Order: sequence, then C-alpha cells, then structure tokens
Amino acid sequence: MNEMELKYGCNPNQKPSRVFMEKGDLPFTVLNGKPGFINLLDAFNGWQLVKELKEATGMPAATSFKHVSPAGAAIGRPLSDTLKKIYYTDEVELTPLACAYARARGADRMSSFGDFIALSHKCDKATALLIKKEVSDGIIAPGYDDDALEILKAKKKGGYCVLQIDPNYVPADLEKKQVFGVTFEQGHNFIKLDENALSNIVTNNKELSKEEKDNLVIALIVLKYTQSNSVCYVKDGQAIGIGAGQQSRIHCTRLAGDKADKWWLRQCPKVLELNFKADIKRADRDNTIDVYTSDDYDDVLAEGVWQNFFNTKPEVFTREERKAWIAKNTDVALGSDAFFPFGDNIERAHRSGVKVIAQPGGSVRDDNVIETANKYNMTMCFNGIRLFHH
Repeated sequence: MNEMELKYGCNPNQKPSRVFMEKGDLPFTVLNGKPGFINLLDAFNGWQLVKELKEATGMPAATSFKHVSPAGAAIGRPLSDTLKKIYYTDEVELTPLACAYARARGADRMSSFGDFIALSHKCDKATALLIKKEVSDGIIAPGYDDDALEILKAKKKGGYCVLQIDPNYVPADLEKKQVFGVTFEQGHNFIKLDENALSNIVTNNKELSKEEKDNLVIALIVLKYTQSNSVCYVKDGQAIGIGAGQQSRIHCTRLAGDKADKWWLRQCPKVLELNFKADIKRADRDNTIDVYTSDDYDDVLAEGVWQNFFNTKPEVFTREERKAWIAKNTDVALGSDAFFPFGDNIERAHRSGVKVIAQPGGSVRDDNVIETANKYNMTMCFNGIRLFHH
C-alpha cells in the first residue's frame, strides 16, 4: 500500500488529508486503530530517535513523543526502587525495554500525558502492561509479541493506535515538504552521532567517563528530533529535562532545567511520603506533585483543596528545602542543538547539577561560555554539529 487517507490534517478543518509514497509502499502497517496526521509525525520522528539510540548504545530504547518533540527518551537501564515508585511500575516484572519506556514516560509525566510511543525493539508483555495503565494515543515498534499486542488492542475501547514499522526501511536521500504552497527540498539528516562528536574538548577539564560520553550522545540524539531551539539534560541514560521550541536559548535551558529539577524533586522523601487518597488518578497525582514542588504550593494546601487529594494535610515544602534537595543532583549531562550565545546558560545548567556539556560552539562569545564552564570545573565539547529540527 502506497497511500493512506487520514481523518484530517493538524486540525479538523484541514481536509483532505493523506500520507503517500511517491515510490514504493508505505514503510509501516496499521495493526489497530487509525492514526492521525500528528500521530504519524510523532511516530516517524520517535522511531528514528529510538533506532539511533539503540545503534549508539546497543541497548533497548524508548521515547514518549508529544506534538513533534520528545517529552522523554531513555535506554533500558535498571530502575532503582525510588524510580519504580515514581514511575508507577507497580508489580510489573521489568524487562530492559520496559525499563526504557518507564524512564521515557516518567521523566516528565505531565508532558507525556497522551503521548505517542516509539520502541526500538519488539514490544513485550511487560512493556505493554506499563503502557496499558497510561493515557496514550498510540505506539510504533518493529514488532509485537502476541500477548503484548492483545493488551494494546484493548486500550481506548479497542481504538488504540498500533503501528508496526519496517526496521529495514531507509528514507530517500532528499526529503520534501510544502509551506504556503511552496515546496522545500533538503537532504535527509543522516548524520551519525557517537563518541566521535565529543573529541574537541575546549575546557580546562578534559575528563569524560564512558558514562558521561553515553549521556552526551543520548542528549545529542534526542535533540536531533526535538523542535528547535532545544536543550536536553540527561542522567543515567535518560532525558530528565527537555526544552523545545523556544525562541531564546536561555529559555530552553531554563525550561529543561526546571523539568530536570522537578524530576529530581519527585524523588525527595518529603514528596515520596505524601499521603494521597487511594482513589486519586495518576494524572491528578502528577499535577498535584507538580504544584507541591513549585512556588505555587500554597494552592495545594489551601483549605478546601488539600482534602480533595490527601488523607492528611502535607507539610509545606519550603523554597529553602527544595533548593537544598536540588543541590544534591549531580553528574548531569547537557546537550544543545546550537551554540550557547552567553555564559548565563552555563550558570543555569550548573544549578541543576550539570557536569558535562556538548554543543556546536561558534558563538562570538565562546570565550565567555568556556570561562563560565571552567569556573565550575565542567567538561565541555564543541562538536561543530548544529541539530536544528523543524
């Protein structure tokens, strides 16, 4: 099949809508449900991302995509007991692929609400059981175990979108799209991101461990499929904060840093011990924790509000307590899809535990950026590779 009609385009008024191949058949099969225009954009970008993560690390990978940018991405490293709790893995016996999805979904749960999932490997039962409990629009993977497929087909009253991608498909060298009736053409971004992109270290500190190299490569691959401008914080093989689509680089760095801080704050004993009512839905719990760990925490504690969520009134999580806990987060890697124009980005990254950085370089103020990194004994690479994605 070389053509598929869609219900509508980005919005319901944008009709007709279809996807098609100028040559050959479509590289995917619909196993269940009916994908939409944005679903397919997320699916194809997400598949490329996890395929590259798998090739770069040799491990299963997953991403949680929302509106043409990843909300989370990770490789399948084991989870600590704390991460199992905050990622709601419950009693599922986790496989490496399930760990990858739990990490991808769990880093920024609010942004991942209603995600489109991409998996690097055949979806197994454990991963499907995690997906079963989440609000999600669909999934793309190179295959599905029979029991996993049955679990996924039952989601959304049988309407959950399940796509199977041809893992051997390679896109054409040239890609096209139209804007305002004008056709754009460019070479597909086949650039391979690996440790070779980290060889030009420009700071006084030249040390990069294998773990740090892996985290930086993961950050760069995530950025390759994130709407520009974009910045990505990574720790322990997973993106913990992604800032996407901002006009200012410092806003990307702040947004991603704030998300990384929220991820870390969820692991604070004070948050883990919150006494929620048993019938609270996951989304309501996530939203409440987001407020509780912010400067808006008084809203949660207001009379007549906290009773809706908690069995007992929680203690105030003060700004000083939050700042002290965030300071304990260390060994974070940071990638940027284009150069940092000012040292303020490095200052903000330092506040969220960043130790190593990869960015293209090329700013007229590179000296200031390097000087700021040296102030905190960071290791920073200039890879010379811009990763704009639109």
